[in-house]
Amino acid sequence: MAVAALYTQYNRVWIPDPEEVWKSAEIAKDYRVGDKVLRLLLEDGTELDYSVDPESLPPLRNPDILVGENDLTALSYLHEPAVLHNLRV
Repeated sequence: MAVAALYTQYNRVWIPDPEEVWKSAEIAKDYRVGDKVLRLLLEDGTELDYSVDPESLPPLRNPDILVGENDLTALSYLHEPAVLHNLRV
């Protein structure tokens, strides 16, 4: 399975934010290889067309059940926004 196949409606991603460093967003429309934007729904209800490059899709967010996990190796996705969010929680 290609990584792009994980970018489906209702999955969540992290996008860069100048104030919060990373901001969580829900995918509002399935991503298909070749799409230039990823339709997102921010936590405040705002819709956003986020420009993407197929080589650098935004990092996926871990399922809620893993939030606050003491053992970071248990996270499905281990990257900067996941670690920072987990430490904050």
